Amino acid sequence: MDTIIIDNIKDFNLQQTLECGQCFRWDMVKENSYNGVVLNKAVNATLNNGALTITGCCHSHKDFWLDYFDLKADYGKIRHDLSLIHPTLKEAATYAPGIRILNQDKWEALCSFIISQNNNIPRIKGIISRLCGEFGNKISDNAYTFPTPQELKNVTIDDLQPLRSGFRAKYIVDAVEKVNSGEVCLDRITTLPLPEAREQLIKIKGVGVKVADCTLLYGMHRLECFPIDVWMRRAMEVLFPNVAPEDFGQYAGIAQQYIFHYSRMNPTLFEEK
Repeated sequence: MDTIIIDNIKDFNLQQTLECGQCFRWDMVKENSYNGVVLNKAVNATLNNGALTITGCCHSHKDFWLDYFDLKADYGKIRHDLSLIHPTLKEAATYAPGIRILNQDKWEALCSFIISQNNNIPRIKGIISRLCGEFGNKISDNAYTFPTPQELKNVTIDDLQPLRSGFRAKYIVDAVEKVNSGEVCLDRITTLPLPEAREQLIKIKGVGVKVADCTLLYGMHRLECFPIDVWMRRAMEVLFPNVAPEDFGQYAGIAQQYIFHYSRMNPTLFEEK
């Protein structure tokens, strides 16, 4: 089994990063240790004393994992700069300083956040697991690849019934059709100006601004994106009155994760006085 070790990591926490709602294919096996599937790799990631050990990585180069976990970016400086914008943002960033934005597969992110609509994390993970088990390729006893648009080319809503994805099935089918036809080109969207990128993604049935922004942030690393759902809208109204997402600048997406995690873990902030 192949092993890659990345030493001297700062400003990184596996639990904060993998359980903040940006990904759905990692599961904790013990403290600071997670099993996950990344592209066609079933791996274990363990972080101890600033050293990240990746096992089962099928000859992947270290740079792949530096990029995937965004370990080349100076999150200490980003957090410092964001903290200067607003005192509550400083508090949120200090609460979970180990969050990093993953570089996930574009298609997987799009499909996952279509599935995430009006859903909770355990159900999202269950639907995605069944999708991979039904249509992906087996890579270990309990792990399957995320099926590509090409592998899902002829899938129908009826075919997706075993996933128990409900109304989201028709959106998955439409995403498959539009990506395969080239009507929605994920590679091209990655570099488009933000309004145009959103406009392209919203062509897919069931994809609104929030799902589009999640896809852009978590699947295309567009760090200026600030996904807003009901929870985040409330957090902004209560904690950041008269502040707009664009006020957080080029790292608004990282600010969003700090705020989202801080708000979710401190529900008393929203109790009526």
